[in-house]
Amino acid sequence: MSLDNMKKYYYEIYGDNGITDKRYKELETIIKIGKKERSAELKKQDSLGKEWYLSEKMIGVMLYIDKFSDNLKHFEEKIDYLADLGITYVHFMPFLQSREGNNDGGYAVSDYLEVDKRFGTTKQFQNIVTKLKQRNIKTCMDFVLNHTAKEHEWAEKCRVGDPEYLDMYHMFDLEDIPKQYEKTLTEIFPGVAPKNFTYYPDINKYVMTRFYEFQWDLNYSNPQVFNKIMEALLNLANRGIDIFRLDAIPYMWKALGTKSMNLPQVHVLLKMMEMIVEEVCPSVIFLGEAIVEPHEIVKYFGSADEKECQVMYNASMMVLLWNSLATKDTRLMEKSMNIDYGTPDDGVWINYARCHDDIGWGFETGIIRELGMDPEAHKQFIIRYMEGKFPGSFARGELYEFNPITLDARNSGTMASMCGLEEALYEKHPYKIEVAIKRILLLNAIIISYTGIPLLYSGDELGQLNYWDYKKNPDEAHDSRWLHRGPMDWEKAQKRKDISSIEGKIFQGIKQMIEIRKKSPLFASTLKSFPIDTWNKGVFGFHKDNKMLVLANFTDECQWVDAYSVNWFGLPYEMTDMICGRTIRLDGKILLGPYEFLWLS
Repeated sequence: MSLDNMKKYYYEIYGDNGITDKRYKELETIIKIGKKERSAELKKQDSLGKEWYLSEKMIGVMLYIDKFSDNLKHFEEKIDYLADLGITYVHFMPFLQSREGNNDGGYAVSDYLEVDKRFGTTKQFQNIVTKLKQRNIKTCMDFVLNHTAKEHEWAEKCRVGDPEYLDMYHMFDLEDIPKQYEKTLTEIFPGVAPKNFTYYPDINKYVMTRFYEFQWDLNYSNPQVFNKIMEALLNLANRGIDIFRLDAIPYMWKALGTKSMNLPQVHVLLKMMEMIVEEVCPSVIFLGEAIVEPHEIVKYFGSADEKECQVMYNASMMVLLWNSLATKDTRLMEKSMNIDYGTPDDGVWINYARCHDDIGWGFETGIIRELGMDPEAHKQFIIRYMEGKFPGSFARGELYEFNPITLDARNSGTMASMCGLEEALYEKHPYKIEVAIKRILLLNAIIISYTGIPLLYSGDELGQLNYWDYKKNPDEAHDSRWLHRGPMDWEKAQKRKDISSIEGKIFQGIKQMIEIRKKSPLFASTLKSFPIDTWNKGVFGFHKDNKMLVLANFTDECQWVDAYSVNWFGLPYEMTDMICGRTIRLDGKILLGPYEFLWLS
């Protein structure tokens, strides 16, 4: 992609004037230096292109360094563990230098180029990136580009009136403009961080702080911000980062009279970023974090001619998986996942059942009504069910951002605890334990087999339970998301090879699925999945281009599927289950046990 288009966008968004001329020349220098500093080894990697993200061999895990291995030194000792599971890309949660005390889990960055001293040194991380590459494991990092910590050097220089940094944040002398903004802005964390501006008496300024008071929103209408962000990104790319998770991208551009979300200028910024990456480090890809409506998410892939992000999070799948378990009804999942929002052929979804964040219950309300349910009543049901407060619920979790007036909330909890393992162990109930393990493997079976890149959350592969001790930490006690961000239990990890243990059953079950996936092109992201109506609301099914059929029972009872419901598009008469090797005939009826799944090819 020619940089001519990038220059065109740059002048369109920033105006054709002397300041833009100056800043564009600075950007050209940043790009030139980035290309010059790219190592021979990374240029060799670049020569292979970036199609690697479409491969069936892509299996990710996300983790906090301190929770997973205490520090970077000990992380090196754990690479064998990740390789044993079959991981091919590691998403390191925020590890750059961040502010002391509450730092939103590292998302309050105070230095884009230095590793936080709590984890180790920049040199140690560089060494880990090299060792991971030697094991064919890609490195992904969070790149927080909507805001910085108020302690960042840029913010400190802005605070003292340095003219080069004055306009890098949204700052106002009077309250009138912030009040106008507040009329249309939503509150991201209304419970713990209400409103979108903070007044600082020491500088007599109102600063936009959409997430937390200690996170100052960057002002992308100033080209200096874009330039400095790209300078940092290219520096990190030249250290070997393969995947940049672009945090909170819908919020990057602000405009009075709007919600300041998903504005057209955001897409211009992302297009320019991708064009620069294509010029300097073409093997690097972007993973966009945009937890918004599906019809808005797909726009962040960009177009065939002008890409933005190669990969996006499939948040809808996570929500639909848990809904199907709670209701024992897969119709909402089947109908919702059949909607084509315009995903491009080379746009790939990250499929996951749990992550570091809470679960927000965004459903297609039209489909809920079509199924004879009230959307608000259904949302209240799922909130209470996943908390463990609905009669008959197997889940154990907590509410996040509960609103006592509207009763709206999101949910926190580990995969295992919300699948019933915590309750089963508390009751010392052997059958419930086995059923909970089946639920855990079922969720993993879908995210690993459906088109896209499966992403595991560290600890879920062992069935780790909720970490209730987070309440004892004053920096975490206010935020229930730390419930599922507990430390890795390495004693449990030692049991992973013992198939008679809970940890062994879960770990080996997931490992087997990963091994099968990596050996078959049926799981490449170039092969699309198509949900089908199985004529049984308890069973979810999808096929892949008439080459593979997946059936999954989301209930705790045996279910029958009429073969004619899943073979009207021309599958072979006999198919083999890739998991256990048995032959399934697609005539008559197919029996699935409680929470059983079949990968038929």
